[in-house]
Amino acid sequence: MTYISAQPVLTNEWDDICYPVSPVWLTDLLPDYDIIATDRQQLVVGEPLRGRKTIFGIQSADYTIIPNIWIREVIDKVFGKNYEVQIKYTSTGEFSISIILSDGFSIGSESLQRSMILTNSYNGKTPLTIQGQTFTTMTNEGNKPGSSMYREICQNGLMGWADSFGKLTDYQHWLEEKPKAKDKKQPAKSTQELRKIHHSRLTQELFQAQLYAMLAGQKKSRPTLTATIYEHLQQRKVSKADEGLLKKLPIPVQLAKQAQERLRLEERMLDASPSYWLMYNAVNHALFNARSSLTLNDRYKLDERVFHQLAASSFA
Repeated sequence: MTYISAQPVLTNEWDDICYPVSPVWLTDLLPDYDIIATDRQQLVVGEPLRGRKTIFGIQSADYTIIPNIWIREVIDKVFGKNYEVQIKYTSTGEFSISIILSDGFSIGSESLQRSMILTNSYNGKTPLTIQGQTFTTMTNEGNKPGSSMYREICQNGLMGWADSFGKLTDYQHWLEEKPKAKDKKQPAKSTQELRKIHHSRLTQELFQAQLYAMLAGQKKSRPTLTATIYEHLQQRKVSKADEGLLKKLPIPVQLAKQAQERLRLEERMLDASPSYWLMYNAVNHALFNARSSLTLNDRYKLDERVFHQLAASSFA
């Protein structure tokens, strides 16, 4: 199925994504019709600010919409006024929400802030995730969120892709074995399955209680494996043998070209030699700022693959 090309819009205001959204049933919309197709009868209709009513998707009867306002209320309850928010959203109803906290650490000459990234969508293309894990998986398996970092120079929200491994040796072993057997940290489910499980008649009260329990521990900073990998990537300079690495990364050719341009720009801005750290950030910037038919979910999947591939190359 083709998908509308969209470019993420950047905002620091919750109000830009906390507009009304609700289900509208086909039987109510078309009362004079007998509807034979019964698998999908629920329209997800939102009213963006300064926009017309928009149908973002058509879902099954047991699909539960998670309005962004539900997420905002929990974030405010957990962190009060001690956070900033950066949001990237598309006109097609997808949202990447970075909660930026005050504490952080340094990578080389750069200062990064600890953050937390949540994704959501009204079109069913991007499941609700916290730090890259689906809400349902975390609820069912009792997992706690990892970490992420906010990099101000390019306004990148960097997901903690290595945190679930715990130890550096475990992560390195997984990187070595990954090409031989495409094992995952957890049993693989299709995106459609994850959406179906996630949107299974959650009430607002239940959802917010579960989300609060997951996020309450995020108030305290703790060392993370991903931060260790970031430091390693920063120290690993790009040699002549690495110059073609960017073209080998699993991203569309056009995005690779934009990443190359971004890499050169940051080298000048920071007066720094190219490193695996700058290369990863250049790809991240291209992925989340370019117009593309890729959904936000697709962009995050590619970002994770790029992170692991660069980490594997840096340890080789």
